[in-house]
Order: sequence, then structure tokens, then C-alpha cells
Amino acid sequence: MTAPTLTAADRRSRRDAALEAAPAPSRRRVVLVLGALIALGPATIDMYLPALPTLGDELSASPAAVQLTLTGTLIGLGLGQLVLGPVSDAVGRRLPVLIGTAVHVLASLLCIVAPSIEVLGGLRLVQGLSAAAASVVATAVVRDLYSGTAAAVVLSRLMLVLGTAPVLAPTVGGELLRLTSWRGVFGALAALGALLLLLAARALPETLPPSRRRPATVAGTLRAYRGLLRDRTYVGLVLVTGSAMGALFAYVSGSSFVLQEQYGLDEQQFGLAFGAGAAFLIGSTQLNVRLLQSFSPQQVLAAGLVAGTLAAGALLAATVAGAGLVVLLAGLWAVLAAVGLVMPNAPALALSRHGEAAGTAAALLGAAQFAVGALAAPLVGLLGTDATAMALVILGATGSALGVHLAVVRPRLG
Repeated sequence: MTAPTLTAADRRSRRDAALEAAPAPSRRRVVLVLGALIALGPATIDMYLPALPTLGDELSASPAAVQLTLTGTLIGLGLGQLVLGPVSDAVGRRLPVLIGTAVHVLASLLCIVAPSIEVLGGLRLVQGLSAAAASVVATAVVRDLYSGTAAAVVLSRLMLVLGTAPVLAPTVGGELLRLTSWRGVFGALAALGALLLLLAARALPETLPPSRRRPATVAGTLRAYRGLLRDRTYVGLVLVTGSAMGALFAYVSGSSFVLQEQYGLDEQQFGLAFGAGAAFLIGSTQLNVRLLQSFSPQQVLAAGLVAGTLAAGALLAATVAGAGLVVLLAGLWAVLAAVGLVMPNAPALALSRHGEAAGTAAALLGAAQFAVGALAAPLVGLLGTDATAMALVILGATGSALGVHLAVVRPRLG
């Protein structure tokens, strides 16, 4: 007797039922995998920073045009998340990561042969769009598995990676420049992407069962975003997070020119100085885990915003006064330490309000972060690429974050 032929719908139904019945993946293992994947975005942004001045010379581009290649990546990361967040709510978390990482590898390979700053900028946009998959899915998976203070703790652990990647990326980039040109840096990014693609294919489980998925229609996506935008507290937390990211990327985009051209550091010295700053960011995010044992995420967030704005104000005053390298670095590192208290807590508080659409909520959150970063990066160049311009943009970003928190977030969260 022959077995009945299964239709495509029957096979899909059985596959979904098997996924629903599968045991929950080890949360520790999932966090480790996410930590590896989330490094792709920071590495894409930061590994080529030591090469920005020489890249501009080779392609006959101005500092502002060179910084637009960074802006293109940030725009891609923001727009990509707006699209891929709702997609991950509809099809699950694995597929967007696999496709996005594969596209990133291809874009990195094409960057190696980019003939002009315009072509490189376009390819950097594609790199950002594809790297967005890992960023938005990582945040959504955290919300799939955790909420509230627990989510803030896990995001602090992921911030360890987001801090470590900037430590390693410019340093690795600087060392690569001893052996090759800026084009070789993109070859290293392609190799990194290929390794992460293999890791995701083998070790990233699906954390969104079919019963919790939402149709990815244009109308449904617009309704979801409209619902998020009606939540003033969520919007306030998104703006706080975005402004904090703006301060970070004002530093990222301006530091290579300030430290190398104004203060005379070479590529390797810049990599070490940049890495030391990232160490302050890392240390602060891990201090956040300890602080959350005694204080609420709201309290730590408020303290970080006040400290960051005060540090940025002192930094601007020091640069106007013509302070030396040690004072400049101390001010920058103080700002980074304060940002390290803001970045885990503001997103955790925002995502805790919309667990039913974690991918979409994470997408809007991530898009705001990189949109503000995309504005901050060229603004430093337009203002002069010196220490005062960088400090001014940093103060504007931290002050905006504090203002939104005081006016919108604190009255509702306490």
C-alpha cells in the first residue's frame, strides 16, 4: 500500500509542528553565537578607519567625501534594519542572517577592486544593508528569550562584543596596513564574513516559532511601525539611544583625523589609542551588569546621560583651550564610559514594551541609532575634522539624549 502524497502545505505544517515541539535552545549558547555575529557590523565600520587618510589620497577624495563612505555604511545599517526587522518577525531569525551575511561577503570582495570613492561609497552602503541582518536579529533574539532587567544584562554582555570589536578592528586594520593597502582590509572583512556565515549556518537556532510570526505585508509593517510611533515612551527611548550612538560615531569618524593629523599619531598608535577608548566602553558595559544588581535600568540610564553630557562639555572646553593629547584622550574616554551605561539600558527598556513585535521594534531602534550616526559622521568633517569640531558634535549628541530623557522618558518611567 503506497503512502499518501504530502502536499507542500502538509510538509510545511509538519515542519512547523516539529519546530514548535523542539526543545528550547541553550540560552548561553545562543548568546555566544549572537556575540560572534554582532561583531560583523562594528568590524565593517571600524576596521578600515586607520586607512581613511591614505584612502583619500589614493582615490583623490576630500576628508568629507571619505567620511561619506562611513556614512553610507551607517545608512545601510539603518535602512536594512527597517526592512529586515519585520521580515524576521515573519520568516524567523535564521534566514535573514544567512542571506545578509552572504551578501556582505560579496560586497566586501567588490570593495577590493573599487576604482573610485563613489563606487566604494555605494559598496559600503550594500555592506551596511547586509550587515543589518545580524544587528537586528541579535537584538530580536534577545527579546525572544529575555525581558526587563534580564534583557539589559544580556545586552550588556553583547556590548562587550560591540566594545571589543572596535578595540580589535582598528588595531587589526593598522597591522594589515603594514602588509597591504586599504584594499586588503576589505579582503579581511570578506574572510570574516565567510567564517560568520558558516557559524550561523551551523550553530544559530531558530528562536521564533511559527505561532508567534507575523505576516510581512507592507500594510501590516506600516501598521506595526505606526503603533510603535504612538508609544511616546518607546519613541523617547529610541531617540535617547540614537543620540548616544551619534556621540559614539562622532568619535569614530573624527578620531582618525584628529589623532593622526592633528596630534601626529601613526596608524598603529592610532589603533592602540582607539582600542584603549573602546576598553573604557567595554568596562562600563560590564560595570552596568553589577550596577543592575542594586539599581534599576532607569536609574543607571539617567546617571549615564548626566555623566556623558558633563564629560562632553569638559571635553569641548579642553579642546577650545588647546589641551594636549593626554587631556583629550581622558575626556574622550570619559564620554565613552558614560555611553557604555546608556547603550544597554535604553534599548532594553524600549524593547520590553513591545515583545509581541520584537523584530520590528528592534529594527526601528537600530535604524534610529545608525541614522543619527550617519548624520554625526560627516558633520564632524564639515565642521573641520579637528578636535573642537568632534567635541562639539559629541556634546550636541549627549545633550540631546539628556534633554529627551528629561522631557519625555523620565516623566513616564520615573
